[in-house]
Amino acid sequence: MHTDLRRRVLENMSTAVVVLDEGFRVAALNSAAETLLETSVRRSVGLPFARLARGEECAELAGRALAGGRACVERSVRLGRRLVDCTATPLAEDDGPGVLLEMSDVEHYRRVSDEGRLLMQNESVEAVVRGLAHEIRNPLGGLRGAAQLLERELGGTGAEGLAELTGIIISEADRLSLLVDRLVMPDAPVEHELLNVHRVTERVCSLVEAESGSGVAIARDYDPSIPSLLGSFDQLVQAVLNVVRNARQAKGDRLAVRTRVVHQAHIGRRQHPLAARIDVIDDGPGVPPDLAESIFYPMVSGRAEGSGLGLPIAQSLVSRHGGIIEHERSGGETVFTILLPVSGSFA
Repeated sequence: MHTDLRRRVLENMSTAVVVLDEGFRVAALNSAAETLLETSVRRSVGLPFARLARGEECAELAGRALAGGRACVERSVRLGRRLVDCTATPLAEDDGPGVLLEMSDVEHYRRVSDEGRLLMQNESVEAVVRGLAHEIRNPLGGLRGAAQLLERELGGTGAEGLAELTGIIISEADRLSLLVDRLVMPDAPVEHELLNVHRVTERVCSLVEAESGSGVAIARDYDPSIPSLLGSFDQLVQAVLNVVRNARQAKGDRLAVRTRVVHQAHIGRRQHPLAARIDVIDDGPGVPPDLAESIFYPMVSGRAEGSGLGLPIAQSLVSRHGGIIEHERSGGETVFTILLPVSGSFA
């Protein structure tokens, strides 16, 4: 097979592939491996694989394959905080022996199943939110009409201050009515633009820090290589804002926003060559176990004062961009992950 063709095939594989030299140092890796190991070619080439992403068990398997001269396979091998199925195959190269590692995240199929469940939840959320919006629309119309009547009654009485208040009531009723229209008619045309995801995250971080005063400082860990994506700035700000506010309300000691590029990202039943990943991380108590599978349903909240609408609305807005929001608890931290396709069409 031609070298360029081999390279293209490797880059488009969803299986993580790493080539090790005879000293079990990284010689090459494909895009899927960069995503799995949360590193890059530039950072990893020349490093011992055992040190990279705590891959001691995979390195040991590579050693057995090289010593025995045949492929070795292990299921559920520990790779950092993940479990992977790993195949190690000895290589005979002109510049010395090596080992080919193929790794598949064993949680992949679980995530695909979970994403299917989340997408079904989102359909239910859309139906409930539309129903709520319909119920809200009628009293909003009555509120606006009453404010207009009051405004006319106040006209010419010199009660300028009261008239100003009625103006505020009318303008806020109009704003809420527009929001309701967007919820009831999610397929209505929305202006999309090419935007940098960090423009969204910075707006959100600034808003949350301003709301919280000096009590909250959000740590940023940005990947500047994320390309621009097509989307609605206002909708994505609202979605990320809801997730970050949810994390802030966990009242942990740490709140962070991290961005990364994901190659060959699976979102629902589709695979996207590139996706932007936004992780919102907090070290609070996490989602209660009994709510873990229903947190994206409306009216479900782990807080007595919570409305249970922030996360479902965020999921709905992200879904309109072809993306998805997931969450996991690991190492004492809760991570809400927003995946947004960078290329390809979205709903």
